[in-house]
Amino acid sequence: MRELDIFLKDIEKRAFRIAQLATHCEADSLDIVQDTMIKLVTKYSHREPTEWKPLFLKILENKIFDWHRKQTIMNKLFFWKKDNQAIDDQVDSKPEAVDLQTNPESQVFTEQLGQHLLACVESLPLKQQQCFVLRSWEGLSIKETAKVMNVNENSVKTHYSRALEKLRQQHLKLEK
Repeated sequence: MRELDIFLKDIEKRAFRIAQLATHCEADSLDIVQDTMIKLVTKYSHREPTEWKPLFLKILENKIFDWHRKQTIMNKLFFWKKDNQAIDDQVDSKPEAVDLQTNPESQVFTEQLGQHLLACVESLPLKQQQCFVLRSWEGLSIKETAKVMNVNENSVKTHYSRALEKLRQQHLKLEK
């Protein structure tokens, strides 16, 4: 069990970031990651440690898609609440903590670059976003990504290629 604890501590921040990119909601992202961890521990802790990462990411992917399906239904049923939620989100947003120990100029540049990158990744369609995150940030192979996303390897190549192209186009727009 110690190995599983170490694995979960290692992956929790990245998993939260993946969920947050997909949901744009901190609370829902925390719930998704927690549900993913619980399912991995209860259903798959007996598996080999080398299998945990692909299993965890597959569960995470499914939880994110479940969340999107639920949101689609909720938006259709409660369409009048959508505008009020956007206003609430703006009021509740909190600025991130600032580390004053670094060079202010490089900190501003790094922060702006990071925000731009996240905005670009968030603007991708969900399948492209997830494929990009799994391949680029998590370092999964095409085969592993296909298994996690439950698509064939050619679909992974297509989603990844399209995601990179869109990110390049957005980067070029920024440079102009």
